[in-house]
Amino acid sequence: MTSTPTSIQASLSRWFALQTFVGLSAICVVIYALTAWSFQLKQQDEFERHVELVVHLLNEPRSDAQQLAFQHKLDDFFRSHNDIGIVLYAGGQTVYESKPAESSTRWRWTSTDLRDKAPQLGTDPKLWLGVDVREDEKLLHRLGLTLLGMAVLGSMLVSLTGVLLVRRGLRPLQQLATQLATTGPEFADRRIDPGTYALELVPWINQFNAVLARAEQAYQQLEAFNADVAHELRTPLANMIAEVEVELARPRTPEALQDALISNLEETRRLSAIVTDMLFLSKADRGATARRSEPVSLAAQALAVVEFHEAELEQTALQVQVHGDAMVRIDVSLVRRALSNLLSNAVRYATPATTIEIRIEAVADSVWLRVINPGLEIPVDALPHLFKRFFRAERSRSRSSAHHGLGLAIVAAIARMHGGATLARSANGRTEISFSVRQASAQELEPRPS
Repeated sequence: MTSTPTSIQASLSRWFALQTFVGLSAICVVIYALTAWSFQLKQQDEFERHVELVVHLLNEPRSDAQQLAFQHKLDDFFRSHNDIGIVLYAGGQTVYESKPAESSTRWRWTSTDLRDKAPQLGTDPKLWLGVDVREDEKLLHRLGLTLLGMAVLGSMLVSLTGVLLVRRGLRPLQQLATQLATTGPEFADRRIDPGTYALELVPWINQFNAVLARAEQAYQQLEAFNADVAHELRTPLANMIAEVEVELARPRTPEALQDALISNLEETRRLSAIVTDMLFLSKADRGATARRSEPVSLAAQALAVVEFHEAELEQTALQVQVHGDAMVRIDVSLVRRALSNLLSNAVRYATPATTIEIRIEAVADSVWLRVINPGLEIPVDALPHLFKRFFRAERSRSRSSAHHGLGLAIVAAIARMHGGATLARSANGRTEISFSVRQASAQELEPRPS
């Protein structure tokens, strides 16, 4: 099930608007709470002022005849303030009461104990004062609506400007996409200049340039590989075609036809060897790893390879010495094949009647197998290319008609399959070509499905 792609611009705009609304709402809530708190302080201040006024009037010295005047004075004051109500209790009875004619539930009442302030009223005197808070609540209601509207309107305005800012911020991505469209196989050497883009995009551009570089290198290697394959296959195929045409041009004896078939069989076997080696290299390029065996002696494997090449060594009066040893888990057949390629290469180019050395050395977590032969030195500029496919250090290919230039490439592939590396050195009349195998990890030792 494929998911629908989302727009970064739309997503950022929505989150920007939501964040703005939440932020403005929080500010509005704080403003509303502070305003409500200030109203409560104002109401409390009114309570205290009116309590002081009533206590002051109660404590004025007066005769019984003045009591009626005292009540009239309270009536005159509180009737002129219809937003204030008062109830005075003493001895369980109502001494004085003044409430507005309009009843409302939006009143805030508070009580004050007058035993210390007006003891002359009798037992348990209490004063209840009420304040009409309708106007304050209306003001708070209007303020709340205003703040909510400002939060919504502000979020909309910020969202609109956010869309423009996000679009402007994403403009380099659109420019990058346009520039990426101009790259491809037909412009293999074209790269993207990171200096014209924001710092956040530089790592992505560098990685993409690295991908382009690897793709260009792979494309060049593929072109060179195809050219070399065409060259290597063309020669034996041309020989086979020419020989068959010659044999068919005039009558031949069975013996002559048999010789021609034998010659064609040799060319066919060479073609088969090239195809087999190419398939092996293709498998190694796909990341295949070696099948590790139980620990074996590398010196024993080297001696087995030397024994296999004994006939070649006798023809050139060469000797082989094996130095060092190590017990390593390896793919025995692959390591023997790599050693055989190196030894065959050394026999071909070594000075006759000399000694070829095979050195086995442990370095860190790897073991190196070095094949050293005396003879002509390899040019320095050719050393980095020795392990490339179809590369030959000699200028003429005629010397190597029996070899198709994949031997050292196979050595490098076998080294990679064992987690190792390769090395080539040539100086002072001695040439060393070597490869390493890394000690197997626990994961590599796990059994594989057959």
